[in-house]
Amino acid sequence: MADRFRITLGQLNPTVGDLAGNAALAREAWQAGKEAGADLVALPEMFITGYNAQDLVMKRAFQLDVMTHIEALAADCADGPALAIGAPWAEGTALYNAYLILKGGKIASRSLKYNLPNETVFDEVRIFDAGPLGGPYSVGNTRIGSPICEDAWHPDVAETLEETGAEFLLVPNGSPYYRNKMETRMNVMVARVIETGLPLIYLNMIGGQDDQVFDGASFALNPGGKLAMQLPAFERQITHVDLERTPEGWRVVQQDLAHLPDAWEQDYRVMVLGLRDYMRKTGFKKVLLGLSGGIDSAIVATIAVDALGADNVRCVMLPSEYTSQASLDDAEAVAKALGCRYDYVPISEGRAAITNTLAPLFEGYEPGLTEENIQSRLRGLLLMAMSNKFGEMLLTTGNKSEVAVGYATIYGDMSGGYNPIKDMYKTRVFETCRWRNANHRDWMMGPEGEMIPDRIITKPPAAELREDQKDSDSLPDYPVLDAILNILVDQDGSIEDCVAAGFDRDIAKKVEHLIYISEYKRFQSAPGPRLTKGAFWLDRRYPIVNRWRDPS
Repeated sequence: MADRFRITLGQLNPTVGDLAGNAALAREAWQAGKEAGADLVALPEMFITGYNAQDLVMKRAFQLDVMTHIEALAADCADGPALAIGAPWAEGTALYNAYLILKGGKIASRSLKYNLPNETVFDEVRIFDAGPLGGPYSVGNTRIGSPICEDAWHPDVAETLEETGAEFLLVPNGSPYYRNKMETRMNVMVARVIETGLPLIYLNMIGGQDDQVFDGASFALNPGGKLAMQLPAFERQITHVDLERTPEGWRVVQQDLAHLPDAWEQDYRVMVLGLRDYMRKTGFKKVLLGLSGGIDSAIVATIAVDALGADNVRCVMLPSEYTSQASLDDAEAVAKALGCRYDYVPISEGRAAITNTLAPLFEGYEPGLTEENIQSRLRGLLLMAMSNKFGEMLLTTGNKSEVAVGYATIYGDMSGGYNPIKDMYKTRVFETCRWRNANHRDWMMGPEGEMIPDRIITKPPAAELREDQKDSDSLPDYPVLDAILNILVDQDGSIEDCVAAGFDRDIAKKVEHLIYISEYKRFQSAPGPRLTKGAFWLDRRYPIVNRWRDPS
């Protein structure tokens, strides 16, 4: 019997719906495996379609197109190693999340996902049918078990595979990022290894898809939970992993272990990669944004330059009579530090025209929020006009604190196609600015050094829509607001939980009310990268019309 088994792993970045492009990536990995003498080339879950494809995989024409590409891939990869690839698989009226093993020009075997995730961003119960608890498949004289993603988060599939003769586990994944998930994921896989006594190879994809970013960070474990391989996070890799047969069974040959970044770097890279892939996969090349001199637009501009390069980022200052000289100076300083284009477009003339147009209708009414929102909406109109004229996607810059409580103007500063900081609370924005000022990585396209002057980070946040306006005039201070939001949104907690944590009941109830009445704004807001399990969109789905409030 052979005493060595080589697997080529493709930690790659598919695009949802790009069947030909994804198949080309699969061929590239297969060719690398063939040249390296691999026995098996493995790709992640649902690789041929991209992930998370949502209801697209339920479309019959799409299923047939997938099968056409799979059959062509099998034929092209007939003379060489087996190819394992994730794909939807239709049988009669049933549709499965499958892992297909292509050998000898055909689909030689398949594994069907048994545990279908139906929480957070996943709706697989409404899309797929659950497959049976199956056994391993053979490649040569070696029997391999492939629990598909969620299947490895429960003991039943891995135990069944071990009991039916699997010699090691190869886990294909479409596992999106959230903060601290790498550690959670590792702990769960160690449990599977300890329960089964089998080596385990965890293969994850990379790349951004709408709000989700897949972080890669694939790894291999030997019995006992010893880490034998660790691939980098967020990076494209085609790599070869060897297993050696020992008297105790197969063991993964030890490799050098890649360093995994800390939580601050992980979050920042998710925002950069999420924007970069959203642009690339939707066909945009350049972005623009309103640069106000505040901290949120400053970090978004920095993320944009790190993702796309300074030549592809336009910053626009749109001052009114309420814009302070400090804000003008700060905005210009950020644009100069980043090296991107900076345009100056005052809104005073346009605002006067709108005010005069509405004056007959508004006569007798006191100026207030309406007049403030006109400024924001005028800026949105001008930015969208530039977006249309120049073919540059508008970025919106509202942090999670503002998105949560509606402290943003719909059709104004909420205008835009993507929001890199949508899932980052304001207090974390401050620290992220400090982190980026102090750190630079090879994957950043922006320059080194301080991009965001310290005075932007330390000054009181203000919308500058009226004289002497500060965010704290309308909201609790951000450390208080964010802590309450964390309880009510991220932890799905109650008013009593807020009180138990030391917060004033009336303030907590006000925040809860603002969250609920702002649902309609979030429903119309731009997507942004998911950083937590409490992100707005698929993680947290509430009705727009909702009279309920916590009675406690």
